[in-house]
Amino acid sequence: MKNLFEHLLILRSPKIGPATYNNLMSRFDSVDDVVAFLNPSKDLRDSVTREIEIAARLGARFIADSDDLYPINLKSVKNHPPIITVRGNVETLKCESVAIVGTRHATAAGMNFVADMAYEFAEHNIAVVSGMAMGTDTAAHRGALRANGNLNTIAVLGGGVDYIWPVENERLYYEILERGAVISEMPIGFVPVGSNFVQRNRIIAGIASKLIVGEADSQSGSMKTATFAQEYGRPIYAIPSHPADSRAVGPNSLIRSGRATLCMGAKDFFPDEKSEVKKQKKSESENIVLDNIGTVPVSESVLAEIVGKNISEIKRELVILELQGLIQKSDSGYVRV
Repeated sequence: MKNLFEHLLILRSPKIGPATYNNLMSRFDSVDDVVAFLNPSKDLRDSVTREIEIAARLGARFIADSDDLYPINLKSVKNHPPIITVRGNVETLKCESVAIVGTRHATAAGMNFVADMAYEFAEHNIAVVSGMAMGTDTAAHRGALRANGNLNTIAVLGGGVDYIWPVENERLYYEILERGAVISEMPIGFVPVGSNFVQRNRIIAGIASKLIVGEADSQSGSMKTATFAQEYGRPIYAIPSHPADSRAVGPNSLIRSGRATLCMGAKDFFPDEKSEVKKQKKSESENIVLDNIGTVPVSESVLAEIVGKNISEIKRELVILELQGLIQKSDSGYVRV
């Protein structure tokens, strides 16, 4: 991007976040004027120079909100990150995406459920967004990586784009670089603290078109992500769990309060294609029977002979047509209403 160094100087200055950055950019005529006003130290200038050099060595890219690659959903969020750093396949940022989040202490059943659902989304060319934490996040990323393609998943980090946390997910991190993207708004090399993960959660909620919440307790980061998603107008879905488990409090409360729609799996988003074919064939079959019924009564046996079906099939379809109010039974047979 043009004037990358100057823009990063502003963003990396102490106490400058997206809101202050936007205010400064609106107050001054140019980015150079903002830099002159802030008068950054030599140490800060050197730090930004090193960050840009390290990014080049890592193959990381800085994507500004003026760039076509900047996620369109995230751009619509007030005070979104003016610049994000990306490693991996940047084209993943242009994909339709769904966020899947939940507790780090998920059950095996919960993680399997999430992984299977993530796989279905990725198979339908919808990137799965999560935070690369242990438990639910890991299951979501790994499920997506089982699918074909190389635009499968996006990991949003609380630290720098090169800072792998937790360390147990080092292998997963590099797998995501191969078949998706890793992003962060923090400087390269930045070691996160607790508040940074809340900032990360707003990006997870903002970048996706919808949010799915798995197992999560009432005070979890996942519930904060749900709050962000609601604020941004994103549809929220929650996977129910056993009420006796504290990890069920989050999703169950979202459903009970009406903030989330009950999620029973991928079938809620992708109709069973085989089932749809069956329904279509059944509908076509019933139409054939209906087409052969007119104002003159026709018997079941005659209909069976005309359409080439046995009596039991004809009777079943006639019952359906009668319930639909399309035909009526008379003493001599069936007539069309």
